[in-house]
Amino acid sequence: MNNSYGKLASHVYNLDKYIGKSFGDVEYYLERLNECSGPILEPAVGNGRALIPLLEAGLDVRGFDASPEMLGYCRAHCKERSLTPALSQQTFEAFAHEERFEAIVIPAGSLQLIADHATAIATVKRFLDHLRPGGRLIFDLYPHDLFADTQPSIRNWQTEAGDLLTLTSQRVKADLIAQTTVSHLRYELWCEGKLASSELEFLTMRWWGVEEMALTLRAAGFVDLVVSGNYDFGSAPKHGDEVVTFECRRPR
Repeated sequence: MNNSYGKLASHVYNLDKYIGKSFGDVEYYLERLNECSGPILEPAVGNGRALIPLLEAGLDVRGFDASPEMLGYCRAHCKERSLTPALSQQTFEAFAHEERFEAIVIPAGSLQLIADHATAIATVKRFLDHLRPGGRLIFDLYPHDLFADTQPSIRNWQTEAGDLLTLTSQRVKADLIAQTTVSHLRYELWCEGKLASSELEFLTMRWWGVEEMALTLRAAGFVDLVVSGNYDFGSAPKHGDEVVTFECRRPR
């Protein structure tokens, strides 16, 4: 998987998806994990946007991320709050932990960063292997976006130092057979009106059908699958929903 956030991309992520920001996912995951007494794993933990509220609620959460820059932000935010979770630099396809978890959680569609279908299936099986008997896997997917507007967009943020960060993004490819899209992302840091640095990244995402993912989870060995739309547990997804959440268990 090559979707690893670099220095400027991580800075933008940290400014845009700051600690305390929720898309409805933080409250939903807190509710679903309310009675969870064992260890929880968050892959693709990012800057800790979801991790930190879970920790502050008293849950035993640890996480990993492929980006050292992201982990740097996460550790700094945790230190500010006197939180000391176990964090490590790992990838979806190769992560390994000796302990087994009561839950694995992946908010905000991060699983879709695994663009290769075979790798995604292997990762789902790896999740199963890292759960305790009866342990839960809970994750979000965004519905198909293969036909979305391809016009470029430009966004900007002011940094802590008063400089300007910009992001220009444009979708350049949609593969209907592979169910993937590729977007070009150009990050620029401007200091005193001059371009100080820039990064060009290629973001590849895979778009799953609801039934396709349900079949994948069952084939991997998961049971008790519940698919919910727009963070309303047990409410079947419908056209127009912005997010679909899957919850399933490893057999006891």
